[in-house]
Amino acid sequence: MLAARRRAVPPGEAEAAGRMVAAQLLSAPEVALARRIALYAALPDELPTRFCFESLRRRGRECCLPRVAGERRLVFCAVAAWDELAPGAFRVLEPPAHAAAVALGAGDLVLVPGLGFDAQGWRLGRGAGCYDAAFPPGAAEPPLLFGVAYEFQLLESLPHGSRDRRMDAIVTERTIRRVQRA
Repeated sequence: MLAARRRAVPPGEAEAAGRMVAAQLLSAPEVALARRIALYAALPDELPTRFCFESLRRRGRECCLPRVAGERRLVFCAVAAWDELAPGAFRVLEPPAHAAAVALGAGDLVLVPGLGFDAQGWRLGRGAGCYDAAFPPGAAEPPLLFGVAYEFQLLESLPHGSRDRRMDAIVTERTIRRVQRA
């Protein structure tokens, strides 16, 4: 149901939602304090992220995007311009193979894609486990994780396991919902 609804978002509405998410992020104190921001090039059925990238770069922020290396392992690389990206694994735009990798950790913020998110910060991914492996629970100095989604992708609850890490916040075209920890 969510997949069909994401695919049905008209291009104009998707673009408007991408611009609103970029505006939400630019107003977030976590983004202002982040050393660097990692994001991803959205697939056609995901909320567009190019507006976020361009807005952040216009403000002089260092942006990183993932490249799939080896067995579904994400490597994040600094990217200065969207045009540097080329189709890679899973047909997703990614940095070129020669781009230098950066280690993300405390002080960084990562925008994470998902099919759905819940109020507790749990995420439903596409099943490859790339983001779960890149940012496991219990890491010593993890970056902040912000899920990115359309408002309709917010669900009441999602199943989760020991390898899943909760998002610190979910950003949609309407708002940023910070996750309250118990």
